Amino acid sequence: MHMSDLHIGKSVHGFSMLEEQKHVFEQIISYIKSEQVNAVVIAGDIYDQAIPRSEAIRVFDDFLTELAHTNVAVLLISGNHDSPERISYANRLLTERQLFLCGSFNGSLQKVTLNDVYGEVNFWLLPFIKPLSVCGFFGEHSIETYADALEAVIRSADIDYSARNVLISHQFFTKSGVVPIRCDSELTPVGGIDAINTGLIVQFDYVALGHLHGEQKVGAEHICYPGSPLKYSLSEIGQTKSVLLVELNQKSDLITKNLSLVPLHNMCEIKGKIAELMSPQFALQINKEDYLHIVLTDEEEILDPMEKLRSIYPHVMTFRFENSRTNHDCSSYQILTQPNQLSAYELFSEFFLAVCGCAMNTEQSQIVKDLLTKEPAP
Repeated sequence: MHMSDLHIGKSVHGFSMLEEQKHVFEQIISYIKSEQVNAVVIAGDIYDQAIPRSEAIRVFDDFLTELAHTNVAVLLISGNHDSPERISYANRLLTERQLFLCGSFNGSLQKVTLNDVYGEVNFWLLPFIKPLSVCGFFGEHSIETYADALEAVIRSADIDYSARNVLISHQFFTKSGVVPIRCDSELTPVGGIDAINTGLIVQFDYVALGHLHGEQKVGAEHICYPGSPLKYSLSEIGQTKSVLLVELNQKSDLITKNLSLVPLHNMCEIKGKIAELMSPQFALQINKEDYLHIVLTDEEEILDPMEKLRSIYPHVMTFRFENSRTNHDCSSYQILTQPNQLSAYELFSEFFLAVCGCAMNTEQSQIVKDLLTKEPAP
């Protein structure tokens, strides 16, 4: 089973995801038992922060303990959100329980060999690396990019590709002409400097990736991101979250299957006028307990819309307006007449149109005229 980007302890717009995470971990344990899984791969970003809170550590500890009770081998690497030292803690002791934790790159690619009915399978554990963290181990090579770093690490491992090999890596992989889908909940370096071409890893029998939160394959059927187990941003609303079940038989015989995860509360977006969204008829059509991103289409100002919305929908995460004012592209607006040729009323009318995206109505127009003609106070 292949999973990644757990982000234990994460909060989304002020809502803690710990209960959601415990809920999907229970489903994962159930899948492990029902599918008779032999090994579990967790490809990085175990925690959401390098120094996780005690509650997050307890949740992960409970999850690891449940995994150990299923008697599967667990192969785990750190991601860019993790503290490598914390992930590596007690790894030599835990190896006796078939828990293989690789938090730091120490100069060589860590190998774990497991056996099945077809013989040996080599798992290569590569935690998140940066060029600077690798170049000290390969001083004779010029390592300036993430691709340089990965190439040096792979080359130094002297891998026998005639055997069955699985790479576990937490990096951003691309292929010419293929742009992986990134989500708002990910850290995205400026200019894509972290991109690595999949040509460096295509020889592996399976590549278990982490880092991207949307489930996808990059350049080949055996190079896979399973995605995060929960929706962590608005950009993930349309995604179905899952873990990957990977059946590696004889050499070049690979089958993958998605195992869907059902959250306690789904995340979705609803749109309309506030009166419509708060009506009993509308509320009956959706799950009021879902995490909601709301788009309000009202033209008029609304006093404290979040308080009103949360009186019906307690898990509103965000709201925004979408109306004639927000849709108006002020950058395309131009005043065609010279300002000194316009009256004060005409100038204000042009200003109102540029800012609000619509002309003043009769009542607003009369208020402005009255103000402009009113005698100033002595």
